[in-house]
Amino acid sequence: MRNRKLHIGVTYDLRDAWLAEGYSEVETAEFDRQETIDSIVKTLRQLGYNPDPIGNVRQLAARLVSGDRWDLVFNICEGMHGMGREAQVPALLDAYQIPHVFSDTLVCSLTLHKGMTKDVVRAAGIDTPDFFVVNEPADIRSIKLPFPLFAKPVAEGTGKGVSRNSKIENTNQLNKVCRELLTAHQQPVLVERFLPGREFTVGIVGTGRKAKALATLEIVLLPGADAEVYSYNNKENCEELVQYKLLPKSELSRNVESVAVRAWQALGCRDGGRIDLRLDESGAIHFLEVNPLAGLHPEHSDLPIMATMVGISYADLIGRIMNSAVARNALGVREGLLAA
Repeated sequence: MRNRKLHIGVTYDLRDAWLAEGYSEVETAEFDRQETIDSIVKTLRQLGYNPDPIGNVRQLAARLVSGDRWDLVFNICEGMHGMGREAQVPALLDAYQIPHVFSDTLVCSLTLHKGMTKDVVRAAGIDTPDFFVVNEPADIRSIKLPFPLFAKPVAEGTGKGVSRNSKIENTNQLNKVCRELLTAHQQPVLVERFLPGREFTVGIVGTGRKAKALATLEIVLLPGADAEVYSYNNKENCEELVQYKLLPKSELSRNVESVAVRAWQALGCRDGGRIDLRLDESGAIHFLEVNPLAGLHPEHSDLPIMATMVGISYADLIGRIMNSAVARNALGVREGLLAA
């Protein structure tokens, strides 16, 4: 049963607000438009909660210092600065002992670093492409992986730093691309074996043993798209360059979703998000990366898109995410509105 008394803060990075401060379209690519925030707030209200839009980490800090508190915070802040930027809001809420929706401080810090994430996933027995993390130009000569390779910033999302040049065929290109990425993004570069097979993203709702695959979308690049790579350009212009196909129920979908859920559980992700996977030349499934703070635009984000395709409304999707967080924190039991 939903708790009509729960006061739900909503934290987010509004793209227009950061643009107004002088940041670029690329720098703000991961942030949300006002229509996404409006949809979340409206839906939470429809579900019987009392939502309170807060804003970004600085706005949250000001509200906390002023004495404001919430029963639970619906957090989709990506953060602007630092390798732990996605963990800033969870850490601040932890300090004030305020529970929040989605993954915790440790998970948000870990999963932003693609190399460390792959270490954990591999330790759990899940396949992921062989990789090397380039911290400085001198590291490039130590890469012993066979070509073709794939290079991207170690801690970016939304395809930032990924282009048609990210697929690397030789040593000269490897040196050039890695140096360019190190300079442009001021962070290490993940270099991994390029996988030539089909690419999928799996939506997941729930936590731990209760985590379930919602659906799987196949990423199909159309004519005119940057070939073979799910690049920033392809993502920003996905209406013209990308087709998202629901993967029918089959042995392949069951296997893909099983790997995704195992990775989700191994990483300790919570409530809802996505896992990206790709097939190698033999058809084996490999983990690529995880998005523990998946986009929630009702019409343009992958998680709501796949939910709609399998007959789950946007309100139902947000409701399932909230049910996971409320049950995980025993908030409904505390208020006497949920069965223990």
